[in-house]
Amino acid sequence: MPLLVMKFGGTSVADPDRIKNAALKVQREVERGYDVIVIVSAMSGKTNELVGWVEQTSPLFDAREYDAVVSSGENVTAGLMALTLQEMGVPARSWQGWQVPINTTAAYSAARFVDIPRKNIDQKFAEGFKVAVVAGFQGLSPEGRITTLGRGGSDTTAVAFAAAFGAERCDIYTDVDGVYTTDPRITSRARKLDRIAFEEMLELASLGAKVLQTRSVELAMRYKVRLRVLSSFEDTDQNSGTLICDEDEIMESKVVNGVASSRDEAKITLVTVEDRPGISAAIFAPLADAGVNVDMIVQNISEKDYEDHPGSVTDMTFSVPINQVERAKRAMEDARQAGHIAYDELVVDTEVAKVSVVGIGMRSHTGVAARMFKALADENVNIKVIATSEIKISVLIDRKYMELAVQALHDAFELEKA
Repeated sequence: MPLLVMKFGGTSVADPDRIKNAALKVQREVERGYDVIVIVSAMSGKTNELVGWVEQTSPLFDAREYDAVVSSGENVTAGLMALTLQEMGVPARSWQGWQVPINTTAAYSAARFVDIPRKNIDQKFAEGFKVAVVAGFQGLSPEGRITTLGRGGSDTTAVAFAAAFGAERCDIYTDVDGVYTTDPRITSRARKLDRIAFEEMLELASLGAKVLQTRSVELAMRYKVRLRVLSSFEDTDQNSGTLICDEDEIMESKVVNGVASSRDEAKITLVTVEDRPGISAAIFAPLADAGVNVDMIVQNISEKDYEDHPGSVTDMTFSVPINQVERAKRAMEDARQAGHIAYDELVVDTEVAKVSVVGIGMRSHTGVAARMFKALADENVNIKVIATSEIKISVLIDRKYMELAVQALHDAFELEKA
């Protein structure tokens, strides 16, 4: 039988009524002839509640026990979904991660998949079961302990199962009806995309789009798993939502397909750093060791002298998530006190936002940067930092202009047009 993976997020299974609504969508796919693997998240708000209980009980908690507690929300949802399907006459059973088993690394709270053996679930399908309801977000370490995959781990679980079982498609049901050209809350002219390439979705996800977890898109791109994002609160058919697929499945892509934005950014500048071979490694290695996620990097040649040698100093600017600023400052100060780097001043700007245009069509078209910069200039928006890739251009701007910049770029590239 053809196989389909369906994933339901927390808002889609927030209470028994919503679980029943999700189960009706699963039943419809069974009636179309599919065997179905359903991946479920915990009910909306439950994971945060469980995390709060752990932190209240043990501020310096054992990560293994943390995972044992916070993974329990998915177990409840899986059992309720299986019971609901059984009441509808659909042969279904629930599976916790250790029962499959979903084998992972022992990096508790941030585990990675090792493998997902098919034998146990395939056997149940062969016995006549039509649906396997699997608790997302969790797995089994080599030590035999429960692990969790980090925030958004249920999306990654769904893609991993689709890859392991050779599913025809992986449908991600959420509270939005697809992937839009930009955040519809910023501009009413945002348009839902029928299809988008893996690479574009990966860039949009990493740049601030909240529809899919970045790691799940990476996995889908690696294993060519066709993803579909659609709403669990609307009637859907085979053409609903947005299909995320290989570039070869898209006949002709627009030059720019989306505008992403992130307001949770900060800009850090190290003023008058010694300009010598290895200085970049000396700066960014401590940041990496401290777990700081550095994004945009710009090196500016300084006019100041360093020990009377003209041109021997530089200013190094980079962006980090705003909640990692203190960690970054501490890492730089520790590196300076250890004698690994020297700088006159560390300047932090926490009033910035990142705005990006993304499109695989940029590979074969010129003038995208000029068009983007003109649109921002026309709105008197100043650019602080620029970073580019083959299919993306990102800029840091003052945060107060973020919505204006998104609207201007959406209009400049005519993204409201199909």
